[in-house]
Amino acid sequence: MGKDKLRRFAEVETFSNVLQLDAGKPFKGQWSREFFKNDNPVVLELACGKGEYTVNLARMFPDKNFIGIDYKGNRIWRGAKTAIEDGVPNVAFLRIQIENLLDYFAPGEVDEIWITFPDPQPQISREKKRLTSPRFLDKYIVVLKPGGCVNLKTDNDGLHAYTAEKIDELKLNLHVKTEDLYNSAYADEVLSIKTYYEKKYLKDNKNINYLKFSFTENA
Repeated sequence: MGKDKLRRFAEVETFSNVLQLDAGKPFKGQWSREFFKNDNPVVLELACGKGEYTVNLARMFPDKNFIGIDYKGNRIWRGAKTAIEDGVPNVAFLRIQIENLLDYFAPGEVDEIWITFPDPQPQISREKKRLTSPRFLDKYIVVLKPGGCVNLKTDNDGLHAYTAEKIDELKLNLHVKTEDLYNSAYADEVLSIKTYYEKKYLKDNKNINYLKFSFTENA
């Protein structure tokens, strides 16, 4: 492991807005009240990487609490450090495996989920690792409040098509679907947040796909 990664791992241990592994479990069911010290809604970004979306959403919506989740501490370091340096108080980062989500969040505790440019896991043998596979959807429906939405932004046409297929198969509620976000009517201020990787994809003239769906009608 390089010296820079080691430095980041050591520094992230000192950040007040980062919880790693079991340290997040005591907040299950009380993230707003006990961690953020308020009664505001909780929004998750899964596989948040450097946390660019998490931090920018938190800036836009100071009346909501945002938690970026990823397993790679050296990535979380960037978002957590930015939030501390810029004084963004409604941000936390949780370093866990996403498949363990139910150990950290109570039923109905989460208002919304964002998944931005995840690993598409294109091999058929890795379908269960896709963050919109039924294995993960079964967890989202538990932690989301009734009507809470899942948002997926991806440059990968295959993952977009796969997710749309699952939404149809499982008879979920599809609210928005586009294969070309920035040439659609949906590219508002929120959806126009661009991560480092998204900027690279756009420079390569890749289309950006977007899906918004929920498990119950009252979204």
